[in-house]
Amino acid sequence: MVDCGEGTQRQILKSGIGFKRLNHILLTHGHLDHVLGLAGLLSTFMRWEAIDEVNIYGSRHTMERVDDLVNGVVLRRQPAPIPINLFDIKPGLIFSSEKFQITAFAVDHRGSGSLGFRFDEFGRRPFNNEAAEALDIPPGPWRKDLVDGKTITLADGRIIDPEQVLGPEVPGTSLAVVGDVGRPEKLVEHLRGVDALVMESTYLIEEQEMAESFGHSTATQAATLAKEAGVGQLILTHVSRRYRDEDILEEARSVFPETWVARDFDNYQIKRTE
Repeated sequence: MVDCGEGTQRQILKSGIGFKRLNHILLTHGHLDHVLGLAGLLSTFMRWEAIDEVNIYGSRHTMERVDDLVNGVVLRRQPAPIPINLFDIKPGLIFSSEKFQITAFAVDHRGSGSLGFRFDEFGRRPFNNEAAEALDIPPGPWRKDLVDGKTITLADGRIIDPEQVLGPEVPGTSLAVVGDVGRPEKLVEHLRGVDALVMESTYLIEEQEMAESFGHSTATQAATLAKEAGVGQLILTHVSRRYRDEDILEEARSVFPETWVARDFDNYQIKRTE
């Protein structure tokens, strides 16, 4: 999960997603509207003990505030019944597995030590079932080994190389999530070619001066960033209540047509940019 504002626990319950796999929480920055929901969420985790541990990641500035909230307010400096790990992270690679990696990058927002996060799925070579059938490779561990790039020896002594049954590499999909940002033009290279970008659009262009004074972005700025970075689709959040979604969309789509305004419980399919 990225950020945990007030009401997050309630919305998770309404969504039916559940908590059992929510072990990792990435925080863009430490302002209260992005972290205050941690108090209730962690209180529930500790009461139910539904998960083994919780890992929370953010910049040093963010972790200092989270430490005050979690250990000072929620726990009152008493031991937690489950491990709650706070990780001070810096821009760069912060997580990697066999399937994807997460990198963090610096974001300008009122001196808050803000970070954005980019999720990149690794490319894969699909298994060619027709080629496997033609080679009379039986189902089972042999096929799994081939998918993993290993050469196999069949029961009849034949040696099969992965190149014989794997197709051309298919690039993975990518997603970037940016919280509040005051200088979006500085993020172009970090977001280059990402398939989907989630970022704020607090103001319309008519109030750009106010946006700049509070370290936020306008719909035009977000759309311009998406266009210049070659983003596949733009999903806008953090919209001021003074605007209608239609107004935000109209302004943004005039610059970048593949734009949407996110609402609670929306689902988006991230498609690979051709």
